[in-house]
Amino acid sequence: MMLQTPIPDAAEGTAIDTMRAALALHCNALADRIEAAHATPEPLARDTLFGSALEAAAALFHLTPLETDLLCLAAGPDLHAGLAKAVSDATGGARADVSLALTLFGPAAWTALCPAAPLRHHLLIALEGTGPMLRRELACDERVLHFLMGLTYVDAHLDGVLHPVPPAPMAEDAPTRAIAAAWTTAEALPVLLLAGPDIAGSRAAMSTATAELGLALFRLSAHDIPANWTDRHALARYLDRELALSAGSLLIEADETTSAAGALADQLNGPTAISGADPDAPERTPRLRIDVPAPDVPQRRAIWQDVLGAPRADGLGPVLDRLSGQFGLDHSGMRAAADMIPPDTRMDTLAPALWQAARVQGRRRLNGLAQRIVSQATWDDLVLPAPVLAQLRDLATHVRQSWQVSESWGWRDKSPRGLGAAALFSGASGTGKTLAAEVIAGELALDLFRIDLSQVVSKYIGETEKNLSRVFTAAEQSGAILLFDEADALFGKRSEVKDSHDRYANIEVSYLLQQMEAYRGLAILTTNQKNALDQAFLRRLRFVVTFPFPDAAARAAIWARIFPAATPTAGLDPARLARLNLAGGAIRSVALNASYLAAETGGPVEMTHVLAAVEREYAKLEKPLSASERRAIE
Repeated sequence: MMLQTPIPDAAEGTAIDTMRAALALHCNALADRIEAAHATPEPLARDTLFGSALEAAAALFHLTPLETDLLCLAAGPDLHAGLAKAVSDATGGARADVSLALTLFGPAAWTALCPAAPLRHHLLIALEGTGPMLRRELACDERVLHFLMGLTYVDAHLDGVLHPVPPAPMAEDAPTRAIAAAWTTAEALPVLLLAGPDIAGSRAAMSTATAELGLALFRLSAHDIPANWTDRHALARYLDRELALSAGSLLIEADETTSAAGALADQLNGPTAISGADPDAPERTPRLRIDVPAPDVPQRRAIWQDVLGAPRADGLGPVLDRLSGQFGLDHSGMRAAADMIPPDTRMDTLAPALWQAARVQGRRRLNGLAQRIVSQATWDDLVLPAPVLAQLRDLATHVRQSWQVSESWGWRDKSPRGLGAAALFSGASGTGKTLAAEVIAGELALDLFRIDLSQVVSKYIGETEKNLSRVFTAAEQSGAILLFDEADALFGKRSEVKDSHDRYANIEVSYLLQQMEAYRGLAILTTNQKNALDQAFLRRLRFVVTFPFPDAAARAAIWARIFPAATPTAGLDPARLARLNLAGGAIRSVALNASYLAAETGGPVEMTHVLAAVEREYAKLEKPLSASERRAIE
């Protein structure tokens, strides 16, 4: 490459004359050196388009011939000994300064070196020093120097913030094709808004699409974006330069707790995408929203096969289908679950180990939204009439066979709505509703989460719906069983609209009904007042189980099995204790309190301890202890 800008006449001076000749000579030598560097095994992707890295830089940053020569003047002393000596002879220093640039190129160099011009705006050249402007030195950043020598890497200024994303070995899907089309056909590249709960899925789609387009992909977490405008602007300038030098694109990964992604995108010029559940649109235009849904059941099955490997996946058989149907994990969740399994795990223990690992990964998002109930309760702990027990076992069967019916037998293809197992447990307090939910969760090896209504219901318009949406979205991924205690507090009858408060309350109920109908898992709702529930809501429930107040025989059975085997007892008569008109929950409370009283005395649990505990329980319930009940246990 020959020197592109004629060198103007200047005042006589041996040093200046030498500098003119050296610049003309060594700019050409620098171009030759750069072209030779591109014969190495790792040429830059754009070399075939521009012939040399210097010409590539000029094209990438839209440099004029004068600006290209100034870049050469700034970089030359670092890359060529001859030009370094010529600069030293002309200025007495190691670098060219503004005065020398003006001498060589005339007044136009002043305009080319202003902060808004491409050389400094894109951080290709910096003016170093604190003295007069004419004495500021022209310095070329190390990242640019390496680019001119045919080397590329992630800029050190972006270490720990910008992460390369390798191409994803996945089949093309609709989001991937939409991304590739958006950045292929548009005159101006739009900012892509990849909307969906699966961050890893959005990343994989971007990786596949950008690889097809010949672009490198980098990701950046929105949590790493500075809140301060000045710092954010500096980050944007380094990012834009890196995207240009690396022929790259940027994916900003955001979540509900961050709002800086759009602000950063507004300051960028390179190919940019933002992923998140519902990413905020930046002001930068054009923009294009692309929905990236969470992987469906067949896609999850394919991902499980990929992360587990063929031998393990094939050995799981139908368990792999149940995993895919039960847990709505994303790419990263399934990979993390697979990584939890030691390589030496035997095939006969792989299935339960992998199921437990999927439970652990699935509960991540629900842990902050609901309370996980850990219980070891079994069917033997339930004392209920046979018809009620049969309904509960049918409910467990419904969840266990959901893959077979919904996927293999085609019900999901026919209509995806209403395939979940929503159930209502109604009955007086303490009749075993929550215990039954624990038993079913244990039977199915699934987590049970109790929804705290105080955190869901909000007095602010729209907040209740937003909270419910977060709960159900997290539950879809976890495969967990949801337990709404005292559901009538939230799911009551829709009222006649008399004012705006009634109208918005009805909207909340209607929204909940839609969520319940669409939820594919098991949601158990408990209530003490079945009649308080909306009839439209009841129609959407697949199971309605009524828990009766235990009769004398049932109470005797509860007393007979309420104490753990390790608890010492003496003289307890379940038949006499059954005369106490208490439900199962109250019986458990009495038995536990009696155990504490006995432990304090150092002896076994006896009728006297039970009597004292009963008196406390009745006082708590504000219920008188009748004479006949007292005589039964004295």
